[in-house]
Amino acid sequence: MKILVTGGAGFIGGNFVQYMVNKYPEDTIVNLDLLTYAGNLETCKSIENKENYKFIQGDIADRKFIFDLFEKEKFDIVVNFAAESHVDRSIESPESFVRTNVNGTTTLLDACNTYGIKRYHQISTDEVYGDLPLDRLDLFFTEETPINPSSPYSSSKAAADLFVLAYHRTYGLPVTISRCSNNYGPYHFPEKLIPLIISRALADKNVPIYGDGKNVRDWLHVYDHCEAIDLIIRKGKVGEIYNIGGHNERSNLEVVKNILGILGKSESLIKYVEDRKGHDLRYAIDPTKIESELGWKPKYSFETGIKHTIEWYLNNEDWWKNIISGEYKKYLEKMYKNI
Repeated sequence: MKILVTGGAGFIGGNFVQYMVNKYPEDTIVNLDLLTYAGNLETCKSIENKENYKFIQGDIADRKFIFDLFEKEKFDIVVNFAAESHVDRSIESPESFVRTNVNGTTTLLDACNTYGIKRYHQISTDEVYGDLPLDRLDLFFTEETPINPSSPYSSSKAAADLFVLAYHRTYGLPVTISRCSNNYGPYHFPEKLIPLIISRALADKNVPIYGDGKNVRDWLHVYDHCEAIDLIIRKGKVGEIYNIGGHNERSNLEVVKNILGILGKSESLIKYVEDRKGHDLRYAIDPTKIESELGWKPKYSFETGIKHTIEWYLNNEDWWKNIISGEYKKYLEKMYKNI
């Protein structure tokens, strides 16, 4: 098969491309990425010379480019990771999120519908559900939970999901959607919470925490996520949504203290900063559907996964230091100028 992976130079997409190239040498994996601020070809360095791997630079919202690409390549499966994904950036500039996450998705859907594909899979997020109260630990997001997004980012992802489902109902396009909890692991862009903590703690710089740090996230190791997506595109039911969660709920403050402890750094590095606008309180996924229908279960506990992740960052300092020394550094200083 020939599989198009969009956004394959980003964090989750890059890990997925590596996973697929190495697991399925008989398949051709085409990595399409615009290489914006979070795209980094060094993420795919280990596979760049593999015979079943091909990289193409391009914009999923460029209609002529996408249609020409589909005409030429004749894809069997499309997995769409390409997205603007940072909530803080969406608050600063919502328009770019609409262009990539909504217009880009509909462009891909139109191309899939025109040229025919066996499966279109949309990578979504649990953030489309909004949030849960901190004092109701019995509540979880299921596939039937109504979407109720809080930020421009999650709103754009929710809109994209609705278009995907509409193309299935209206045109019969064979689609699936997965909504995952917060990912962590190798190649995570340094503006996100866990790599931000690691990089700043290693430099003995203040570690920023929004508000009181009590906001809760369900953490999913990116390797577990890659296995789940693979199962969905091969065995998942067309037209269905699958929630992917790690059974690893932690408050932001717990995550920070855990990482500082592993690194042997003082908790005095913690710096509480003004809370994010519209900050969701708690995310928690019920992954019963994917577990019961497809037999998936996460292999990483948070305790094991976070140690693995920290070890990777310690062994790959050049990767993240090259990012921090570039344009990202200017953004970091802007967003956390008071620490």
